[in-house]
Amino acid sequence: MTKHVAVLMGGWSNERPVSLMSGAGCAAALRRAGYQVTEVDVDRNVANTLVELKPDVAFNALHGPFGESGMIQGVLELLQIPYTHSGVMASALAMNKHQAKIVMKAAGVPVTDHVIVQRAEAAKSHVIATPYVIKPIADGSSFGVHIVRAGANQPPQDILSEDWNGGEEVMVERYIPGRELTCAVMGNVALGVTEIVTDLEFYTYEAKYAKGGSVHVIPAQLKPKIYDKVQKLSLAAHAALGCRGVTRCDFRYNDAAGEDGELVCLEINTQPGMTETSLVPEQAAHAGHSYEDLVSWMVEDASCNR
Repeated sequence: MTKHVAVLMGGWSNERPVSLMSGAGCAAALRRAGYQVTEVDVDRNVANTLVELKPDVAFNALHGPFGESGMIQGVLELLQIPYTHSGVMASALAMNKHQAKIVMKAAGVPVTDHVIVQRAEAAKSHVIATPYVIKPIADGSSFGVHIVRAGANQPPQDILSEDWNGGEEVMVERYIPGRELTCAVMGNVALGVTEIVTDLEFYTYEAKYAKGGSVHVIPAQLKPKIYDKVQKLSLAAHAALGCRGVTRCDFRYNDAAGEDGELVCLEINTQPGMTETSLVPEQAAHAGHSYEDLVSWMVEDASCNR
């Protein structure tokens, strides 16, 4: 019997456009793989929609707070619909960068030093020595991220703007210069390591999604022991937070800091981008898994109690 898969996409977060792209790509690939697929543009009535649809599996292609903070996962648990990616606890923990870093550090994964302050305080004066980064505690796709360079006279003032929706508390963390690396985990296997190269200030929303905004180098040109370390740390972070299915860990690597450089984990993504040209499908392809194979694996891996 053909499985009926509801692809959850869209939603109302800052990342709605990305989620629609991820969802459309996954839905098309699942249809090519032989599944019955219904695309669901998620709204506040999603529970009733799913009760009516009665899918065998929910493929979670949502991005942003509602889709990856444990909330939609809780809805799916209540409805007893098997779903992809991580469960309630791991999703909520990973979405909160402050709490996730505490857990990762305890598991031996190196993270940046940081403080949590009110955004008004962060805008008033430097709360730590420059250079540093200001970011929302729980958001994705680099929304609200500001780099404060060495010698800056004052912090960025636009974090006080009326259209700021990154929360009243922000994370202020030490800036790590160097290279941007990322590594996906698929089940209990770390895939290849990608270096992200961009001419923009950092891996911004535009760098992620605008045409020509960045170049993905896979495999990343690293010393073998550093490449291996990125993979091991990605697995360690995935396990420490209790993640399931597919995740992606992002790192900064300052290869100028000593013989082996400084490697730091920035965050773990429990709902990474899933367009055909996104980082995870690229890494899966590098490991010999087609896009159809990847999304099919995720459907077959789906469960409740994740």
